[in-house]
Amino acid sequence: MKKRESKISLLRRINLAFFLFIMIGGASGCGFFSVKSEEDTASSNSPAVASVDDIYLRKSDLDFVTKEATTASDSTDLANRYVQSWVKKHLMIKEASQKVSVSKAELDKKLLDYKYALIVYEYEKAYIEENLNKEVTDEEVKAYYEENIHNFTLKEIIVRANFIKMDKSLSQNNQANRLLGQTDESAKHELRELAIKSAANYYLEDSTWVKFEEIITNTPLAENQNKVQLLTRGKPLIKVEDDQYNYYFKVLEYKLQDQVPPVEFVRDEISKIIVNKRKVNLAESLQNEVYSRAKGNNEFKIYE
Repeated sequence: MKKRESKISLLRRINLAFFLFIMIGGASGCGFFSVKSEEDTASSNSPAVASVDDIYLRKSDLDFVTKEATTASDSTDLANRYVQSWVKKHLMIKEASQKVSVSKAELDKKLLDYKYALIVYEYEKAYIEENLNKEVTDEEVKAYYEENIHNFTLKEIIVRANFIKMDKSLSQNNQANRLLGQTDESAKHELRELAIKSAANYYLEDSTWVKFEEIITNTPLAENQNKVQLLTRGKPLIKVEDDQYNYYFKVLEYKLQDQVPPVEFVRDEISKIIVNKRKVNLAESLQNEVYSRAKGNNEFKIYE
């Protein structure tokens, strides 16, 4: 947990760094900085489009905002939104400078810290991308699942099921009903051919666990308030209808809310967890490697 929190903390610091650079970078007129570049001097000759006290937003400053616009209307809209954002930002700077006292030395130190944190973050990201193994084996997934099985709890019903939606006017309805009740491979093959040719909609991936709500969306079952009772009654075949269609469901297996899902259902989630752990380990190993090398070369001292 501490490892994860440390990475989150770093990301928060990076986001704050961007925020401060943007805010302070636009605050040059407030006395924080006095050096002007040639670009600043050139832009000062551009017409002003907004100002807060003696700080001006110039028309030339909007070029980078509007250059990606595809129409004149989009360009105007983007420019107007940017001007509003710029004014609000500088009003907040003005308000904050009046309410909060921050020394330039303290501010410079924080900006330097955030700059270095950003540099380290970018280096770590590049190192991880180059060295990260993103392949996760079935054995790794199974091992993690068994070690952490109680951390996986369903928030909704999942099923392995077949589903076919048939127009009531079709004679193939009886065939669909019959084939769904059979389990042999020839019946499965015949059912798939029937679905492809005649069904208005179907789902026949019965080896895959899916959310029950996804299967019954846009069917009369979506309005059923007793879904648990429907599944636990012991009859795998469910048939419902509306004015135009028959809906056939064959539920082969189900897991209810608050139960532990099968490993197949959480395979992708576990793979992401394992890869993220590898990222954390790579970052730590990089830090340790840099530290050990620097220690061996006497590049630092720790004073008592």
